[in-house]
Amino acid sequence: MEFRILKRRLDIEKQVDAFLNQVSESGLLFKNGVNDYLNGNASAFEEKIEHIYETEHKGDALRRSLEEQLYSQTLIPESRGDVLELLENLDALLDRFKGALFRFDIERPEIFPEFHADFKSMVQCVVESVEATVLSARAFFKEIATVADHMHKVSYWETESDKASTRLQRAIFRKEQLPLAQKIQLRDFVRHVDKIADRAEDVSDMLSIYVIKRSL
Repeated sequence: MEFRILKRRLDIEKQVDAFLNQVSESGLLFKNGVNDYLNGNASAFEEKIEHIYETEHKGDALRRSLEEQLYSQTLIPESRGDVLELLENLDALLDRFKGALFRFDIERPEIFPEFHADFKSMVQCVVESVEATVLSARAFFKEIATVADHMHKVSYWETESDKASTRLQRAIFRKEQLPLAQKIQLRDFVRHVDKIADRAEDVSDMLSIYVIKRSL
């Protein structure tokens, strides 16, 4: 079942690719930013903050441009609602990466070295879940038959993120010398990051419905 939703509008397809690139790049910036934060590299962390802000701005501009063209040029009327919803939900993932990194900058949590491995593991899983979602979306626009090649990985990485999140929260609350307020702050950070993978799975679930609708 080959389906190229924008095959006659390569200009818009290029904009979709550019938008998806911003979503993907935001995950890499988030992962590297967290690593810089954990390693105490303040200057590199600040660079990631600036870069992810620019990436989010570019992503928003591309999404708005695509939405305007889909409406004003009455493109793909039978799928327009699904495409608009997909773009908005992908943009929300980009926003979540930016928001999570900014939260590190604002609150400056003290994350002890014994938590670093699991924290990095969770972040990696979250980024992989979003990347699999982006690859699924690319396939939706270019060759719908290959969507499933990527979609199953979203659930896998979301589950792995949950596992790392659970290990982290358990370790945090078992560190006896840590004040309760600090435990709660760290737990909230863990949950906040883990929820990005949850949202990626939500987007993947919606995308699977769009694929079914196109096959009917």
